[in-house]
Amino acid sequence: MSQPVRIPSDVDREDRVIGPLTARQLLIVSVTGVVLYGTHTLTRALVPLAVFLVVAIPIGVVAAVLALGQRDGVTLDRLAWAALRQRMSPRHRVSAPEGVHRVPDWLSDAESQSPAPAALRLPAESIADTGVIDLGKDGVAVVAVCSTVNFSLRTHTEQESLVASFGRYLHSLTAPVQVLVRAERLDLSGQIGELREQAGGLPHAALEQAALEHAEYLDQLGRATNLLRRQVLLVLREPLGATGPIDGLGGVSPIAALMAKRKHTVPVDEASRRAAETRLVRRLGEAAELLSPSGIVVTPLDAGQATGVLAAACDPDHLIPPNPGLAGSDDVITTAPDDDWADDTNVVGRQQR
Repeated sequence: MSQPVRIPSDVDREDRVIGPLTARQLLIVSVTGVVLYGTHTLTRALVPLAVFLVVAIPIGVVAAVLALGQRDGVTLDRLAWAALRQRMSPRHRVSAPEGVHRVPDWLSDAESQSPAPAALRLPAESIADTGVIDLGKDGVAVVAVCSTVNFSLRTHTEQESLVASFGRYLHSLTAPVQVLVRAERLDLSGQIGELREQAGGLPHAALEQAALEHAEYLDQLGRATNLLRRQVLLVLREPLGATGPIDGLGGVSPIAALMAKRKHTVPVDEASRRAAETRLVRRLGEAAELLSPSGIVVTPLDAGQATGVLAAACDPDHLIPPNPGLAGSDDVITTAPDDDWADDTNVVGRQQR
């Protein structure tokens, strides 16, 4: 007779090999110990033990701190490796899929000796009109915005119903999903301009005065505080090939993941890409159907809105409104502005070029 097995809530926790040490921590400590012992064996005839300990003890302490220490849930060795990669990587990157050209000879020596920019490589290669994001060899993805539900104002029975409904969606997952809660700056200039423009057409002078006062209040509020709004995004990704067998938690088994990495070098035909898009659309429909009893409305983003989300993620300090008229990095703008969004499109296009 089978017995239940307790699974820790932190399913991403690494397995412990010896005591509280994981395989990575044990490898760092063991390699450091073997190197120090080997060094002492080779130099003990020339270096006294006290002198060797003066050098070996700080190295051992640093290795132990890197292996066992953590900051914000991330181990210190990974933070150190990330800092090293950031230090060695180029500081200035530009959108140049064709590669960065050599600095012209007519530039001054000061500008020529400055660090050359590197090409910016992003995971997303293109976005279809339907909003499907092409990730190249990593597959395809789609982003949908989810409406929110006020949980605290519900009764205990309603809260249990909401939790059970969301739990049914989680139990139905056969592939990883990402629930992203992002905060971005809120721009009220459009609402303020609309209030001031339509105030003169109101049927009563009191209504006009109230509209102007409300517009002034919004203007002062935007200048006095940093207004933010939250957005809940559901991100689904689908690989181009078959995922193979899955493990007990619904994810791809380690063997299948290893085989998938080896297949990345094999070119994928258009049929495989269309099949991946079909599976992605089916998963999105299932998410919308299973979350609808909770009052959560799942709305997929179109090409312009997905472009705006990715652009805001790459440059969160500047607000780029989602717009299907944004020019791509490889688009050549030759026409004059002819509508409301043409000015913004030309500015963004010139910056990307």
